[in-house]
Amino acid sequence: MLHSHEALDRAGGLSRVRPLAPLRRREFRLLWGGMCISLMGDGAFLVAMAWQVYALSGAPTAMSFVGIAMTVPTIVLLLFGGVVSDRFDRRNIMLAADAVRGLVVAALAALSLTGALALWHIVGLVALYGAAQAFFDPAFDAIVPDVLPAEQLAQANALDQVVRPLALRLAGPALGGMLVDGVGGGGAFALDALSFACSAAALLIMGPPPRRAALTVERPSLLADLAEGWRFIRRHTWLWGTFACAAVAYLLFLGPAEVLLPFLVKEEMGGSATQLGLVLGAGGVGSVGCALVLGQRGLPRRDVTLMYLAWTAATLAVAGYALAGAVWQLMLASLAFNALETAGTIVWATVKQREVPPALLGRVSSLDWLISIGLLPLSFALTGPVSAVLGVRTTLVAAGILGGVITFAGLLLPGMRAVEGGGLRAARAPGPPPRPVAATAGGSPATGG
Repeated sequence: MLHSHEALDRAGGLSRVRPLAPLRRREFRLLWGGMCISLMGDGAFLVAMAWQVYALSGAPTAMSFVGIAMTVPTIVLLLFGGVVSDRFDRRNIMLAADAVRGLVVAALAALSLTGALALWHIVGLVALYGAAQAFFDPAFDAIVPDVLPAEQLAQANALDQVVRPLALRLAGPALGGMLVDGVGGGGAFALDALSFACSAAALLIMGPPPRRAALTVERPSLLADLAEGWRFIRRHTWLWGTFACAAVAYLLFLGPAEVLLPFLVKEEMGGSATQLGLVLGAGGVGSVGCALVLGQRGLPRRDVTLMYLAWTAATLAVAGYALAGAVWQLMLASLAFNALETAGTIVWATVKQREVPPALLGRVSSLDWLISIGLLPLSFALTGPVSAVLGVRTTLVAAGILGGVITFAGLLLPGMRAVEGGGLRAARAPGPPPRPVAATAGGSPATGG
């Protein structure tokens, strides 16, 4: 897949934070509320899509193909989405993306409920979904600092990591599994379409955020905008190193995890859609627990070290899926993976918002997404053939171990911990405030989830 904090009394951490403080602001409440509802619909969508694909094909290769169709348009359009989010009203961009994705899942619902859904329908429609996602993600990552003061960003990130797993990995999948078992995939798709309508309504009520200076000055070309963001990333090991490690680690483990976990539940264990929802929901429980702890206690001084160690352990936990012999064991592995992934995500989101200049927010976020998930289509493409040769469980073990090694290697790069505990911000503190630049950070795609 994200600046300073008034409660900072030790470098890099919050001694006593107020995790609900951001909700006192109306704009953030609406943004946050719409996100909660939309994420719950997305959780139902994930279960329904996986179940429909395996019901139509029964093969991991088909699920891999759907994953490729969904991610390639996102990757192709992410850079453009990031530049657009720095040039235009981010709320309007999010509204348009919600409208497109809502129409896509409404079409899936109609086709499924009428019994006309075919695999090619899913492939074509999720490609449109992925294209809209390329505009929504950078805009959402960048709009949070527009509606909150800098000192509340860490609390907002912790809140995000409480709500996101609750909705996307717990309530949404559980509800989606029950809908699929009860009325079929069309019911879950319809729920997701309704959730996008609720998200769009919240954005409309919210109104436009305060107009940023970056939108009112003469801007260079799109390519110049993009080059400015890339130059900033190249100067900081903690950015380009994390992007690169995430790209390789995702190549190794994310495709196998996304494609083979539903296969284990449905084909090898003979489970139901509800049980798949429970496995994903257990991950939500782990994420929520971790986010609540970090939201209350704050980040430690060695925040970057924590981030990499948590991500390394999370990637190794993917191998736990292969060792499971029952659904409840898959639930434990999912809980561990998501709790550890969330810990790293909260640190990554906060460090980016703290260290990257605000005017570069959308571009750095889009480059984060692009580089981190750039190899994901290849990961999906390889999962089917590799698992056919090595076996599903061997593939998961290899993916978890190799991905963990690559992730840990990122921590050893020279300069990776330069921002640890607010290192760069603290170094700038004695002098006058920096002059505004046409660039900032946001988002958390390099963390996953």
